[in-house]
Amino acid sequence: MAYTNLHETYDMSGGVEDVMDAVYNVDPTETPFMSNVGRGSVHNTLFEIPVDELTAASGTPRAEGFFIGDSTTAVNDVTVVQNYVQINAKDYRVSGTSRAAQWYGRDDTLGYQRAKAIKELKRDMETALLDNNSAAAGASGTARETAGLPAWIKTNVDMSATNGASPVWTTLVNDERSDGVQRAFTETILKSVVKQVWDSGGDPSLLMVGSFNKQAVSAFAGIADQRVSVSLGGQVPIIGAADFYQSDFGVLAVIPNRFQRARDAFVIDPEYAEVQFLRPVEFHELAKVGDGDGEFVLAEFGLAVKNEKAHGIAADLTTS
Repeated sequence: MAYTNLHETYDMSGGVEDVMDAVYNVDPTETPFMSNVGRGSVHNTLFEIPVDELTAASGTPRAEGFFIGDSTTAVNDVTVVQNYVQINAKDYRVSGTSRAAQWYGRDDTLGYQRAKAIKELKRDMETALLDNNSAAAGASGTARETAGLPAWIKTNVDMSATNGASPVWTTLVNDERSDGVQRAFTETILKSVVKQVWDSGGDPSLLMVGSFNKQAVSAFAGIADQRVSVSLGGQVPIIGAADFYQSDFGVLAVIPNRFQRARDAFVIDPEYAEVQFLRPVEFHELAKVGDGDGEFVLAEFGLAVKNEKAHGIAADLTTS
């Protein structure tokens, strides 16, 4: 039963707008590759990564009382691979009036833009680290470029037979992967890459894919028997993982990544990759030349792959 002549909100006008005192930024900011691999520091724009390998296993025995004269085992020296750091930056300015006025969800418009810029910078860095770009020294007025993960991986690969080609480099990672004709991602392809990585001595724990191929992995034949549920209530060393794939050589966390190339699927051993910083993320004020304030945020960083044989790639995958 309703009151007679009750003055309700439906009959009213001029009400104050109901605005939540927070601004929700729905742009994706997850950076699972950077979050799962290591990080370190370098001291120049060109940096080097020493790579060492064990000698091949041998079951040949030695006789009792054996004599060591000339060495029968060759000693492997470390090899060195190189990459460059690159600079990514975001700048922003706001007027003095905007800082003086009051806004819902923003105590300070400059601080709000600063928070957005750091999220955008992280996304840009993740994109660069996973892009098919080769190392480039740059020049005056030309940016340096760090080699991304697809350009590093040349040993453990399953790629298209049509036009697909792995990068060719020896010391400096200065070549890129040649994209081939795309084909559907299958469980056979995944098993091939995982096996290659394991045979090369790696112990991969991550499978990183784009959204389309994340769904492809979920649809693999027998996936119900090969996916395991893991409680996230305790300590979990994998950041950003939701599903797990039980391969013949260990469990892989299946992580979707918005900022990698959708045509690539990476099989990763996180122990053998790092983001190296010449300059970590830092903020600087812009010169004040009028009624406004500005800043920029930057990072100078590069990708260090300690041994590319610890990783693998399923390349040239369909994306739609």
